[in-house]
Amino acid sequence: MQKQTTGIHHITAIVGKPQENVDFYAGVLGLRMVKKTVNSDDPGTYHLYFGDASGSPGSIITFFPWPNAYQGRLGSGQVGITSYVVTEETLGFWEERLTKFKIIFKKLRRFSEGYLRFQDSHGLNVELVARKAGANSGWEFGGVPTNKAIKGFGGAVLLTAAPEKTMKTLVEVMGLEKVGEEGDFFRFQSTSDIGNVIDVKNVSLPMGSMGVGTVHHIAWRATDFADHNEWRKHVSSFGFDVTPIKDRQYFDAIYFREDGGILFEIATDPPGFAYDESYGAMGSKLMLLPWLEEKRESMETTLLPAIPRVLEEDKS
Repeated sequence: MQKQTTGIHHITAIVGKPQENVDFYAGVLGLRMVKKTVNSDDPGTYHLYFGDASGSPGSIITFFPWPNAYQGRLGSGQVGITSYVVTEETLGFWEERLTKFKIIFKKLRRFSEGYLRFQDSHGLNVELVARKAGANSGWEFGGVPTNKAIKGFGGAVLLTAAPEKTMKTLVEVMGLEKVGEEGDFFRFQSTSDIGNVIDVKNVSLPMGSMGVGTVHHIAWRATDFADHNEWRKHVSSFGFDVTPIKDRQYFDAIYFREDGGILFEIATDPPGFAYDESYGAMGSKLMLLPWLEEKRESMETTLLPAIPRVLEEDKS
């Protein structure tokens, strides 16, 4: 039986100043900051996680804030657009909200669905798409009540240097199903009800460069640790150079770069973000790996602020 990922686990991007990042994803979009920690490979840099109330796989976007980094260049080998799903009746609410925060957006349709497309404070391309599928987020913050909150990922648009090879990997390796074609876009779908729709732009663009405003990688779901081991063997059998399994504390991860240049990760659903703090406390304090605890005082002094806060536009 062919292996199938249920969909996106998380997406990780590079941004600028951390407070600007928090203000956009918590303050404007109303997502929960479910974890504030540091990059295990670069402990002087935050690793911030935002998602639904419980930090469910399929709702998590994560960020490495690099305040003094160069702006990246969008192109092949990247996730070009990250899509979030909202209920069909709330697109009007989101139009009004984006307007209130002076965020320029475009209204468009793709595969008979309505989208609002805009950029975050650091240049990442974001879309809101209206769909029935997906459970309510269970989270409210600032001016975003639970009945209008983002449910999780709608999916992503992939930009690739080798469209045919990328699409072949999505189907034959990751187990997605091709479900449509429209203009330059080919659509693929997995089995989950969120984070399940991938559009591939069937045009080879110049290669992008990593920096602020670009996605670092897209991660796919493995159901548990045994399934994760099977995924590593499965991906390797197609000739991809797969990393050893890495313990990321809230999930285990493997990485490989597909033929179109996009960095793919496969991450386990467990143990999740309540692993080291209670559900109610998630995201409220800086969480550190045990070997970094002795440096907590100096790190909390030197790291820039990154605090979810209700923005002035929602106080009036």
